[in-house]
Amino acid sequence: MNGFIGEFFGTLILIVLGAGTGASLNLKKTYGTGSNWTFVSIAWGLAVTMGVYVAGALGSDGHLNPAVTVGFAAFGFFPWDQVVPYLLGQFLGAFVGAAIVIVQFYPHFLATKPAEGNTVGIFATRPAINNPVFNFLSETIATWAFVFILLNLGNFTQGLKPFIVGTLITVVGMGLGTTTGFALNPARDWGPRLAYTLLPVPNRGQAEWSYAWVPMCGPLVGGLLAAGLQAILQ
Repeated sequence: MNGFIGEFFGTLILIVLGAGTGASLNLKKTYGTGSNWTFVSIAWGLAVTMGVYVAGALGSDGHLNPAVTVGFAAFGFFPWDQVVPYLLGQFLGAFVGAAIVIVQFYPHFLATKPAEGNTVGIFATRPAINNPVFNFLSETIATWAFVFILLNLGNFTQGLKPFIVGTLITVVGMGLGTTTGFALNPARDWGPRLAYTLLPVPNRGQAEWSYAWVPMCGPLVGGLLAAGLQAILQ
């Protein structure tokens, strides 16, 4: 249960702060409207940092990400019997985190039409250029880099290492994330996308589920490739 609880609350914090950034950036009449990509990358990096701290304090390994959990488990870096509790915590935490963001920004959703920024992009990822093959490759490459570096950090829930993880997210976002919005994480994309689909968001646009296979499959493949390479190198 510690793994589930840590992953649930860690991922919840990640999404409250990360999707909150998306809402601040895209919805009308917030003080953050129109902020740039640097703002997005740094904010998501810090959101991951805080989520890892919370998860670690509550007894999990701070994965917050099925691509990390599955990749680690597939090559012996994490026990398989913990995979299901971790995944449940991640997806449920992401859904509930998105629900909190909807409450926080409800008047701003009321003030913003889809053409003005009330889109699924607040909560989930969308490609800059819609090319499914290369979008999949972009998510695979970005997640491979993220997980491979993560594997070489040791226990990343202790001391200042969550900040290192946050800076890693930031630099991946700045260097590789501008093509697809750097999901890197199926739960971070699917949980909030489902919340945007099911919950009563005023003036919402389309949830764009036809694209959702990319942020699910790309990160999982990238995580497996990274963990496989690490296993070979050890």
